[in-house]
Amino acid sequence: MRIIKLSIVTLAVMVLYSCSSDSPQQQAERNGNQVQETEFTEFELEHGIGPVTEKITLDELDLEKVARGQAIFNSKCTACHEFDRRFVGPPYKDILERRSPEFVMNFILNPGEMARRHPEGKKMLAEFLTVMPFQNVSKDEARAIVEYFRTRTSD
Repeated sequence: MRIIKLSIVTLAVMVLYSCSSDSPQQQAERNGNQVQETEFTEFELEHGIGPVTEKITLDELDLEKVARGQAIFNSKCTACHEFDRRFVGPPYKDILERRSPEFVMNFILNPGEMARRHPEGKKMLAEFLTVMPFQNVSKDEARAIVEYFRTRTSD
């Protein structure tokens, strides 16, 4: 009988442990262990972590990209972002004065990792209390959203 009880307790502990959604980093932090912060390159610190790894040159406005970016933004982003006031996420007014185009694109393309690992992403997560969901946006679509943001400096 004692072996059966011990087996049941062991099985319950294994099931609970395997169902834990904590990452190894979260588990270590919960247990009071120090977790070493990932090193970032200068580019990543300024422009975020994600698929955009080179500086983007903002040339003359591409009105076709502006229209495409506006359509994408309206269909995928307006549920959480408003122009000049905090909503679920931060306002996007003057975003390109506060952040680089590369940072904005990397946040759109890699929101989970940006919120969990990047210093600025962590600050935003602490302020807005939610991780921006990935909206299945391609790199070209994220670039079009940046082009749209260039036209939204003031209203």
